[in-house]
Amino acid sequence: MTHATLSAITLYPVKSLAGISVSHWPVTETGLQYDRKWMLIDNNRQFLSQRKLPQMALIKTALTGNHLILSASGRESLPLPLMPTDGDIINCTIWDEQCDARSVSLEADQWLSSFLNLDCRLVYQHDETIRQVDPRYGRYTDNVAFSDGFPFLIISENSLVSLNREMQLNLPMTRFRPNLVISGCPGYAEDSWREISIGAIDFRLPKPCSRCAIPAIDPDNAQTGKEPLRTLKRIRKWQNNVYFGQNSLHDQCGILAIGDTVQVKVTGAKQPPI
Repeated sequence: MTHATLSAITLYPVKSLAGISVSHWPVTETGLQYDRKWMLIDNNRQFLSQRKLPQMALIKTALTGNHLILSASGRESLPLPLMPTDGDIINCTIWDEQCDARSVSLEADQWLSSFLNLDCRLVYQHDETIRQVDPRYGRYTDNVAFSDGFPFLIISENSLVSLNREMQLNLPMTRFRPNLVISGCPGYAEDSWREISIGAIDFRLPKPCSRCAIPAIDPDNAQTGKEPLRTLKRIRKWQNNVYFGQNSLHDQCGILAIGDTVQVKVTGAKQPPI
């Protein structure tokens, strides 16, 4: 483990849209800066994801100094302000949780609704909103943006190597949408990590990530297949869920960079216990 390093950093500005790979990036109170700060909601103010709309995977995101840019094949790119300030406050639902968000613009709503063929709105987590992590897994000071529940998802490179070997395939890590990828450790080593540091930032890993249907969606064409869920059900199933990767919380803000040293500080029983 002395040679484990951070090998990839990815943020997903809009929940369930394509991510952005970076070589270094700031970490804020809610995770990687701008990660899951935007989200799509339907007419019932329920969050939308690839679970319902696989074609969301085809919408690309980019960040400039002042804009979030959405793009998709056959569409003119749409620049949006990085910090919307004048939208309506909307009470939204993420799973069984209520949270406030700010509408972005009618132009954004029309662009996304047209591409997805479904009425939807784009909302932003404004600075006044505090969304706490489930207290069963975090401290009262742990906050998150619009991710399902945790600021970070961590997966080791060799976990995917092991899974691909079982499938006799070569699926990319993008299928699993991690924020941080670790090299130089055995496959599934992260299952037993409880506390680690990456560079100058400490992380807690309280809960394995149970996987939904999204890893079965090819991000290049939005088509759904049987893998990797078929194989995960065979080798990574526990209590009727399948697991791949570890949800994580951070203790400090700062900068993460590819090549940062990973130190394992506390280990425990494997989670899930398989």
